[in-house]
Amino acid sequence: MRGRVDQQAGMFYYFRPEERVPSDHPLRAIKARADAALKAIGADLDALYASTGRPSIAPERLLKGQLLIALYSVRSDRAFCEQLDYNLLYRWFLDMGLDEAGLDQSNFSRLRERLVPRMWRTASSTPCWRRPSVRVCCRPSTSRWTAR
Repeated sequence: MRGRVDQQAGMFYYFRPEERVPSDHPLRAIKARADAALKAIGADLDALYASTGRPSIAPERLLKGQLLIALYSVRSDRAFCEQLDYNLLYRWFLDMGLDEAGLDQSNFSRLRERLVPRMWRTASSTPCWRRPSVRVCCRPSTSRWTAR
């Protein structure tokens, strides 16, 4: 007997995105290191935002989004935001719920406007290998930078 396709098999599913990402997926290690590095620069990120007013999108989420764009060679912020609507792996990496609204490409532009001038000032005043955010992820060796 021929099987049938049910167009609306189910409306509600209850699972965590964490359960759908394989335990040996390479992005798990990258996520752990990215979270540690972002935690190390949390105070610097706090200084960029006012303590009152409407809450913005967490800069950690946008920076991790930029990391995904680089890792997966997504051609633009706009294409990434489109893929974020249906890519469970991206949502897991950004700690987003399945029912949470996606991001808008303009969020990435505003983040760059806010962060780039500050990053240049910091980069010119402190050698990169002495910054705590870099020391969390890498350590100098005699021949090259190696991951911990």
